[in-house]
Amino acid sequence: MKNLTAIALIAFTLSSCSKETKTVTKVDPETGETITVEVPAEDSAQTAANAVADPAIKEIDGVYTQRFKLEVGKSYPLTTYQKDQQTMTAPDGKTQSGTSESRDEMSFKVNKFENGVYDITIDLLAKKNTQAANGKSISVDTRQAEPKDEQLKMMYKVNKALVGNKLNLKMKENGEVVSITGFDPIYTKVTAAVGTLLKDAKQKTAFTQGFKESFNEKILKDQFTKNLLLLPAKGAKIGDKWSVSENATPDGKIKLNTTYTLQKVGDGVAEISVVGGIPKKSDKKTQEGITRSMSSELSQNGKIILDQNSGWIKNQSITVKTSQSETLSDGKQSQTMKSTSNSLVQVNPAR
Repeated sequence: MKNLTAIALIAFTLSSCSKETKTVTKVDPETGETITVEVPAEDSAQTAANAVADPAIKEIDGVYTQRFKLEVGKSYPLTTYQKDQQTMTAPDGKTQSGTSESRDEMSFKVNKFENGVYDITIDLLAKKNTQAANGKSISVDTRQAEPKDEQLKMMYKVNKALVGNKLNLKMKENGEVVSITGFDPIYTKVTAAVGTLLKDAKQKTAFTQGFKESFNEKILKDQFTKNLLLLPAKGAKIGDKWSVSENATPDGKIKLNTTYTLQKVGDGVAEISVVGGIPKKSDKKTQEGITRSMSSELSQNGKIILDQNSGWIKNQSITVKTSQSETLSDGKQSQTMKSTSNSLVQVNPAR
């Protein structure tokens, strides 16, 4: 009996070692990249089934809804990048052009998931701003040394004090942000960092207040909701469109309208197209014999790719084009100034 058992164990071991393997494609939730792994052939079907059995972006009766299925212990990237190329044409026809770029890197580490709420640590990793014009380029990069230019030191000190910090995010499975905390230590650190440049107490107070208005819970809630929760709450079928309107000016008189379309869902991703903008607006006013005519318009288009299994944004790439024109006329002669801008707005771009 013992010999038979030993033979059976040896046969089982050999059988296990000689199993055929099969390549299975998965999405790495930390990098958003597609990777391949080798698994036993007989397990590959089960592995694939598990990957899509209950995805974050799932379909019921043809309607797809979005939620988040994030893994505890995993980190998910949220890097935003924007590049603007602007050209200005003077009344004499001469042109000037310039380029600006900004990159903001964050990472979301999932600590736990309880009662339908994720506890997440937001790591503020890095910030970079670059401007180029007239053959010259300047850069403020938190991964590099402090620039020597006195005019750039303020930005560098603020950005350097900002990165390396952490915030705590509570987010429901449906993407609703419950809270974001941890701002006060960052306010203190940033204010102290610029203290060497701002000697006047009133200047420090004004700076701190302005910083708080641009970096707070409401601002980040709006940013995360806009960048992460893309499908409407009621869901959408393939080909469905939905629109979002937001203020393009502080008074709300001009609106930026964006229309989203769910193009397809499959192969582990959901693809959404983006179009819209601000229709051409014209305005004319006459004062003291001078007529001022202005016109402007904005258009945008692109696409967003979501990871179907986690619900996290994998990539966004949207181009934005704006044009403005201003003419001054006294009835006998006129002068026109024009400005055009081409922008690229990305989330989780490839480096």
